Formats: sequence, C-alpha cells, structure tokens
Amino acid sequence: MTSRLIPRFPLRRAAGLLLAVAAMLPSSPVAAGTAAGPSVVYRSPTCQCCERWVEHMRSEGIGLAMQDLPQSRLTRLKESLGLKPEQASCHTAVIEGYVVEGHVPASDVKRLLAEKPDALGLAVPKMPIGSPGMEQGGRTDPYEVLLVKKDGTTEVWSRH
Repeated sequence: MTSRLIPRFPLRRAAGLLLAVAAMLPSSPVAAGTAAGPSVVYRSPTCQCCERWVEHMRSEGIGLAMQDLPQSRLTRLKESLGLKPEQASCHTAVIEGYVVEGHVPASDVKRLLAEKPDALGLAVPKMPIGSPGMEQGGRTDPYEVLLVKKDGTTEVWSRH
C-alpha cells in the first residue's frame, strides 16, 4: 500500500530549489582542503602567476587542484576564510585545512604541515618579485611569509 502524504511535485520543486541555492553558495574550501579531500587553489582564471605557483607546489610534492572564480567571489572567499585585505594576494589555497594565501614557498607549506600550529595558515601579501610564481630573471625582492593566527593577527614565519 502506497500512501502519498507529501505530493510529489512540491517535493521535487523544493529539492530543486535547495540544489539551486547550494550551487550559488561558495563551496566549502576548508572542507575541501582537509587531509581526506583534495587541496585546492582558488584563483582568477586569467592569472598566469597562479599557474606557475601551482607548478612550483606540485614539483615539491604538494598536489593542488585549481578552481577558477570570478574576482568578486574570490574576494568574498578570502574574507569568509578570515583573511584581512592587507594579507591578500592573487590566489588562495586550502591545504589540509590551512589557508595558504599568495606566493608562499613550498618549503614553508611543508613546515606548516609538519608543525601543525593552531593557526589559520600562511600568507605572502601582495606579489613580491622572486617569490614562487613571480620569478623575473634573477631579481628577488626580500619578503616575509606571515603566520596568520585564528584571531587575524600575524607573526613572521620566515623571511626570504
């Protein structure tokens, strides 16, 4: 005996509406970047230095998937992850639950994953010349990698 307590059409319509709303929301990068899931870099589709940074990371054994986002969504994503505008760069990665903002060297990411500090992640603000993905001949400008704490404050993680 089949009983129809809930009409089929409205249920399908509600399910479709939920799927449509879910599609408009940004995917959860923190969940996507856990040890069980893939690590992801979110970037503008026209950014070439982001591709070079991903190549650097992959060559050092850190696998990353790339997801292109329009700049407005990328900005909102950075904010939702807890990054401040002064910590921002051109791309944002989530690796094993940590936020990695900008042109952070693979050696610093490996250290982060080994030490597992209670922090949001690492950031190289802006796009310093000579950082991974920003190579321009032999020129290397000095820059700092910042440890971004969960309260938004930072401390120097390394200097290059």
